Amino acid sequence: MSKTILVISASPRKNGNSETLADAFTKGAEESGNKAEKIVLYDKNIGFCKGCLACQKTKRCVIRDDADTIAQKMLTADVIVFATPIYYYEMCGQMKTMLDRANPLYTADYAFRDIYLLATAADEDKHAVDGAVKGVSGWISCFPKASLSGTVFAGGVDAVGTIKGHAALNKAYEMGKSV
Repeated sequence: MSKTILVISASPRKNGNSETLADAFTKGAEESGNKAEKIVLYDKNIGFCKGCLACQKTKRCVIRDDADTIAQKMLTADVIVFATPIYYYEMCGQMKTMLDRANPLYTADYAFRDIYLLATAADEDKHAVDGAVKGVSGWISCFPKASLSGTVFAGGVDAVGTIKGHAALNKAYEMGKSV
């Protein structure tokens, strides 16, 4: 059965390493007959959550910017994939801001069940991604029908393009194919 997959690339750099990882996942998912849409945050207007909680009643954010539109797409996706560079052993700020702005989904009848995390870092240590895994797991814990279904980490990549030939690209592609 074909799934609707929303891939959110949080890299602040166009064609950055985490976006390249997202592209590999997307390619695999599409080749398996799924419908995938990639959204990049680097060219979006996304303000910070104001904590007003109006969204808990209206199911929409009072801030009408790109985050509101993205959250509405998240609502109807079967699968959500987050791709982020690791900054200071955590997800990048763009991704955290988007997760905060997805607060209208908390009380909504969301479709997503499977969440994937794709991450890149200059640090090669396999634990460099642990903070991001913990952060996204905390977000997922607010959605009892959803779970973290897979993680791909590419360590040792820093400048744009240094992910080329990294084993994580094939892992992301295969994970996408298996969705």
